[in-house]
Amino acid sequence: MNTGALTGLAWLLVFQSIGEVLSRFFHLPIPGPVIGMVLLFVALFLPRVREPVAQSANFLLAHLSLLFVPVGVGVMAYFGALAEYGARLAVVIVLSTWIGLAVTAGVLYALRSRTMASASSPPPPAPRAPPRDA
Repeated sequence: MNTGALTGLAWLLVFQSIGEVLSRFFHLPIPGPVIGMVLLFVALFLPRVREPVAQSANFLLAHLSLLFVPVGVGVMAYFGALAEYGARLAVVIVLSTWIGLAVTAGVLYALRSRTMASASSPPPPAPRAPPRDA
């Protein structure tokens, strides 16, 4: 990895950090890394940023398979457990996913119908002024 690729990696980390700072400082609902990626996208129009980031991206893509090594080692280390409980794990994962989707849909439906009901109901009557004593 040459200095250009290290500079590109530094640019990536700088923009992620800037995004985090902006997100936290302004209490934005957007995650910091997303803000950083948008800022990086704008900065990629500058050759000073684009060239090192391209070198860094090419290096990371060339060695992407190394990032899967820990997962592969974990599967190999627990292969016995996966062989014994693999079917059960698959059933639990599928069922919990469907249950999570159903609960989310139910909550969304309840909130939406509640919002629609409050939007369609007429506003409460204005309070009357008390009668004046003559």
